[in-house]
Amino acid sequence: MPDYNGHVHIILCFLVGFSQPQTWKGEIRRRKGGEGADIVGNLSPLCALGTYERPPEGDCDEAGLRMDAISMLGSSPLGTMETFLPNGEKNGLKERSGKPTVAIIGSGDFSKCLTIRLLRCGYRVAVGSRQPKRAAEFFPHVVDVTHQEDAVGKAGLVILAIHREHYATLWGLKHLLVGKVLVDVSNNKRMNQYPESNAEYLASLFPESHVVKGFNVISAWAMQSGPKDASRQVYVCGNSVEARQQVLELARQLSFVPVDMGALSSSREIENMPLHLFTPWKGPVLAAVSLSILFFVYSFVRDIIHPYVRNQQSDFYKIPVEMVNKTLPVVAITLLALVYLAGLLAAAHQLYYSTKYRRFPRWLEDWLQSRKQLGLLSFFFAGVHVLYSLCLPMRRSERYLLLNSAFQQVRADVESSWNEEEVWRVEMYLSFGIMSLGLLSLLAVTSIPSVNSALNWREFSFIQSTLGYIALLIATFHALLFGWKRAFQPESYRFYLPPSFTVALVLPVTVILGKMALLLPCVGRRLRRIRRGWEGDQFRNDMSGSASAAAHVSPERVTIM
Repeated sequence: MPDYNGHVHIILCFLVGFSQPQTWKGEIRRRKGGEGADIVGNLSPLCALGTYERPPEGDCDEAGLRMDAISMLGSSPLGTMETFLPNGEKNGLKERSGKPTVAIIGSGDFSKCLTIRLLRCGYRVAVGSRQPKRAAEFFPHVVDVTHQEDAVGKAGLVILAIHREHYATLWGLKHLLVGKVLVDVSNNKRMNQYPESNAEYLASLFPESHVVKGFNVISAWAMQSGPKDASRQVYVCGNSVEARQQVLELARQLSFVPVDMGALSSSREIENMPLHLFTPWKGPVLAAVSLSILFFVYSFVRDIIHPYVRNQQSDFYKIPVEMVNKTLPVVAITLLALVYLAGLLAAAHQLYYSTKYRRFPRWLEDWLQSRKQLGLLSFFFAGVHVLYSLCLPMRRSERYLLLNSAFQQVRADVESSWNEEEVWRVEMYLSFGIMSLGLLSLLAVTSIPSVNSALNWREFSFIQSTLGYIALLIATFHALLFGWKRAFQPESYRFYLPPSFTVALVLPVTVILGKMALLLPCVGRRLRRIRRGWEGDQFRNDMSGSASAAAHVSPERVTIM
């Protein structure tokens, strides 16, 4: 005959629990099939009766823990539903996923976010804190928040989410950490702050433990919200191969992309990674700032100093808007030309040495790697130039000049000042400017990692190379239409200096002519053969001379070597 006493007792406890919102002490006895399991303690009604459904193996992208049902009669299948206590222990059920328990020392923000991420991926977590009662308020009820020694004793993999200054406080746990994997996630405030890295210092304190560096390049926000395109890689290093593999697998289970950096000596490099501040941007930004200062001073001398010296005309009011707006397009088109000038120099290098296997000079390699940053800066300067141009008619000085021009026209009894050539010039000038900005916008959008990953190599090359050269060509026409006849007028050369647009056209025209030279059949065919692996006699002779000690090796073998 079935025993209904336990079921009735559970229903009564459930009703009493909802009538008393505060935590309550009681004993819930659950019997099924002659087997009993006791849950005794200070329980919250929902925590005591709730069931936690563990996500499938490796499924870490769900929106968190799912409390799908409240089982009062204990009818949930044992294979799919598991009952948890507030301290994280289960009600006598075996862990289905087989994933080990992970201990985290520390109760800060990173520890909380890492705990949530581990729970979502099906891990059991034990958090060790110096004040467990106070720290338990900030963690889910399924997490076992206890003292540090208890947390270390429950797991074979321990993550230290504490600062380097607090490593010495773990000295009393040294006997418990023997043979266990210690994952150091700490960072420093500045690069090379200490003689040795934090991970190496930790390994010296606990020589009998397996210290692994990892997860320090992931922020707390990225850990909680899940890996994104910009924060997917986790760099891991350690002297123990087995311990390193455990951490690599843990990162993989958390949906990150682990990168094996080898021995623990690489930990200094890993710890310096989060401290880099726009390292790939330093060279391009420096070039952009230098060009901006150069062209601003050039325009200032021609358009401000020259009228003041020759005619005592004060045009200093032009500095905030007009001088800046003259500098922006010159810098933009120069940076865009620099993007494609590096490719032309690389092609010339390959043509000269008749091979693609000879390394480029160091400065050319750095230049080629910074083309993306140069292109984005060009787009930035072009966009700001458009905003300044739209604001030009709003200036008070422009209104005064317009009124003066209208007054002089009336005074001269001129009915119409329509100039067909000037109208067509301005119309074409604006049209080419808009088209070049649109193509620059397309180049900037395709450089975004999420968009870039959706394109194959041929599509990406067509946009960045073919459309990029077209954008440069249209921008060059835009500058030519802006200058028009002024490049040939003597009064445009102030202090014997040519106009700014003339200087800006030197580099783009050079790049366009160089690209046209590469498109010639005789040159283009040879370059395509070289990029497909063909090598000239000069390079083969150099390789044969360097391999004179191995003269019996065939030329093809030398080439491969």
